[in-house]
Amino acid sequence: MKVVSTSSHAMFGAPCWVSLMTRDLRAAESFYGAVFGWEFRPTKLGEEFSVAFHDGAPVAGIGALAPRLAVAVAWTPYFAVDDADVAAARIRERSATVAVGPLRFGTGRAALASDREGAVFGIWEGRVIPDWSVGKGGAPAWLELRTRNAFDAAIFYAEVLEWAGERPGCCEVSYEDDHVVLSHAGVTVARLVGGAVEAAPDPQVRPRWHVHFRVPDVDKAVETAVRLGGTPASAPHPSEDGRCATLRDPDGGLFTVADGQ
Repeated sequence: MKVVSTSSHAMFGAPCWVSLMTRDLRAAESFYGAVFGWEFRPTKLGEEFSVAFHDGAPVAGIGALAPRLAVAVAWTPYFAVDDADVAAARIRERSATVAVGPLRFGTGRAALASDREGAVFGIWEGRVIPDWSVGKGGAPAWLELRTRNAFDAAIFYAEVLEWAGERPGCCEVSYEDDHVVLSHAGVTVARLVGGAVEAAPDPQVRPRWHVHFRVPDVDKAVETAVRLGGTPASAPHPSEDGRCATLRDPDGGLFTVADGQ
């Protein structure tokens, strides 16, 4: 596995974690453990949070939503920042929303936000997990933002997260066809894809960050997920990176399985 960085200061603006907030933590562990072969370990944050591991490497976090919170179950990417307060101010200045935080959370500070089109993401100030990575190659996950206008979205995130700057360690942005490609240290870590999503009836294609998890067999992963109560949001189909399929877990969390180990 390629490691992006062991320090948030050397990787600011890059994806540094993905997490799921769900209604039933134990049920989620059972579901994702069966679909992906993940094992779960408790964290210092208490019984309501756990970290998923695959082949001994951390993959994702899962936490239990407080019953009083009327928010959707969802997978969320987090991006490393030097200063959560500064990043939160930039988000608000650009007519986007900071829903929660920044708050002290374990070894750092986090905030949950949404961009101007409603796609939810998080920011993280603090130490990051050193052997986690996202992107191409052997990384367990990769990210895709599906939004109305990829170029407008790229400008927003570049201003908030300091993409395409001159500081060492920042993310690079390139344009391929109608897509915006985000890279860090030569590794593609995310893709921003535009389209006419405002008229789409299915919420899977409304503006949102999609987390793709690599599996050795897409069809088997889909079969297992459906057997355990998951719901297909799209059938297995070709993509730029092989075959993939989008699913909802039994609690409504949307995720994608894609070719790869």
